[in-house]
Amino acid sequence: MHRGLDQFEGEWQLSRIVKDRRNEIEGRLTGTARFTRTGPLELHYDEEGELVYGQQPAMLATRRYIWRGFEGENSDKIAVEFEDGRPFHLIALDRLMPDDNHQCDPDFYHVSYDFTRWPEWESVWRVVGPAKDYRMISRYTRG
Repeated sequence: MHRGLDQFEGEWQLSRIVKDRRNEIEGRLTGTARFTRTGPLELHYDEEGELVYGQQPAMLATRRYIWRGFEGENSDKIAVEFEDGRPFHLIALDRLMPDDNHQCDPDFYHVSYDFTRWPEWESVWRVVGPAKDYRMISRYTRG
């Protein structure tokens, strides 16, 4: 099945597990991720959920990214940007399991997506650095 930016639009149920190897703590988030059209080739990704991290009290967690599509020969790619427009990573939609990297000195981020069970999908982040060592698995399903 061909996936494009349009197919992400709308609301998704989000469940996330964060495995912090450095601090030997596990976190869990449950909530929603909403992709809202803001232009012909642009969606805003907004997530909100309840995060329980180790023994700490539950807290509200939010995050926003910009997902930008392309026309022409790169129409099978999505550029994910931070809220302020700085580049984050690319998603190659012509692959069922695309991956990419992001360097944010001194930390290194690697993401892999799994679209093999579309419309359910997941992202797995591996983050390492002097003060970070965690794996974050996010699962998305239609509500």
